[in-house]
Amino acid sequence: MIAANNLGIQFGKRVLFQDVNLKFTPGNCYGIIGANGAGKSTLMRILSGQLQPTHGSVSQGPGERMSVLEQDHFKFDDFTVMDTVLQGHTVLWDIMKEKDALYAKADFSDADGIRASELEEKFAELEGWNAESDAAALLSGLGIKEDRHYTLMRDMSGKEKVRVLLAKALFGNPDNLLLDEPTNDLDLETVAWLENYLSNFENTVLVVSHDRHFLDSVSTHTLDIDYNKISLFAGNYSFWYESSQLALRQQQQANKKAEEKRKELLEFIQRFSANVAKSKQTTSRKKMLEKLNVEEIQPSSRRYPGIIFTPQREPGNKILEVKGLRAEIDGEVLFNDVNFQVEKGDKICFLSHDPRAMTALFEIITGNRKADAGTYEWGQTITTAYLPLDNSAFFNTDLNLVDWLCQYSNDSSEIYLKGFLGKMLFSGEEVLKKASVLSGGEKMRCMIARMMMTDANTLVLDSPTNHLDLESIQAFNNTLQAYKGNLLFTSHDREFIQTVANRIIELTPYGIIDKMTDYDDYVTDERVVAARERLFNQAK
Repeated sequence: MIAANNLGIQFGKRVLFQDVNLKFTPGNCYGIIGANGAGKSTLMRILSGQLQPTHGSVSQGPGERMSVLEQDHFKFDDFTVMDTVLQGHTVLWDIMKEKDALYAKADFSDADGIRASELEEKFAELEGWNAESDAAALLSGLGIKEDRHYTLMRDMSGKEKVRVLLAKALFGNPDNLLLDEPTNDLDLETVAWLENYLSNFENTVLVVSHDRHFLDSVSTHTLDIDYNKISLFAGNYSFWYESSQLALRQQQQANKKAEEKRKELLEFIQRFSANVAKSKQTTSRKKMLEKLNVEEIQPSSRRYPGIIFTPQREPGNKILEVKGLRAEIDGEVLFNDVNFQVEKGDKICFLSHDPRAMTALFEIITGNRKADAGTYEWGQTITTAYLPLDNSAFFNTDLNLVDWLCQYSNDSSEIYLKGFLGKMLFSGEEVLKKASVLSGGEKMRCMIARMMMTDANTLVLDSPTNHLDLESIQAFNNTLQAYKGNLLFTSHDREFIQTVANRIIELTPYGIIDKMTDYDDYVTDERVVAARERLFNQAK
């Protein structure tokens, strides 16, 4: 249990939030949402004791232990992976270190023996004998293989460190668990493992994430930071979003009577509660929805970018034909014997256990890389727009945003260019910012503006939700669902894939698996598992 009492924080004259009185209780997971800069990470730092609030206090239940996902990826470089995870339970770790020091003494005394006996008793109470096996299970679940468990952290890759630090946060069943962006750099399978783990976690969890499917899967409550205050709602992100959008529509139709508004909201709640069947907390969530005060629902103050892709011409019958494509990196095969045709209306999500495979494919079919074997051919009527995974080369310039966008436009008028930047939420003096100083999210919005101007009938998107906030992801998602052209993409955002893709192609070093289906059906299809086995056996 965590209690926030009259909590508030401000920096100078800027107030992030104030008068926060909330209690976070065991058995619940609180998804924290808010616009960039609203104070999500600040709240987490205050709750964890890393930052002092301007006023108010934070307390835990007596004797409770809090665990926080570390953000410093170099802090444990001198420790092994296993020891890093074990340090997640500080009490147990201190006992282990003191025990080791005592037993290593050359002049072990009677007093040392008494102290060692006390430590052994505490060690047993904390199930210390199972500590390494429990830590190993967490590491394996998060994709760190056993032969890496005793590797020094400095020798782990950045993505591996993220997984180890997540295992450290989960280790020892903490009473209160705080996770800031835990799905960053995790593949879809590992995110699914984490969703299942947290869905069965019986203590208190607070989580910040831009992954909507993850928030929907694990959250019993939504904590919304908006209007300089923090509001708590029963239900997950999708419920909050749909409720907020409904409230906005009703606000725009101010002539509706209050009773009509209440009736419409209640009908919506009833419909929504029927759609949480996939959640393991279905019963409790329905009870929470029944208790919701519909009068508290109000439109969000957030701004959503205006992402609009309008194909200038309809594609002909031939979109893209790929024959026998192969790609390697340093002798390692990323994919081989890739053959497929894109048909009209296809929105294809590409998957692979190696994320480099999708990037290599997209770089090849957009002409930025040569294939190691095979060919590809676009139809004559096809115009493409490409969103690469690495956009850093586009921003090595001191041009302001208007001049930067002008490089990619047939119309150089300032009004025209500012119109696209405005749709991407750059207004006023912001359009004169230098391209070189933009944040990751701002760069992505500029790249999207660049794509919008092409009026392409085929989009190639490599991890399009990277660096975007929830509002931009939602706007992007909604637009691609309605997009009339063809789409080839990859993403770590399961909700994005599920709601956009109508075809899945999985790349392997031995061939491809190609299914006309959505993602949820793909991952549960036994025929897909059988196809993987056939490819692997043929390769042997």
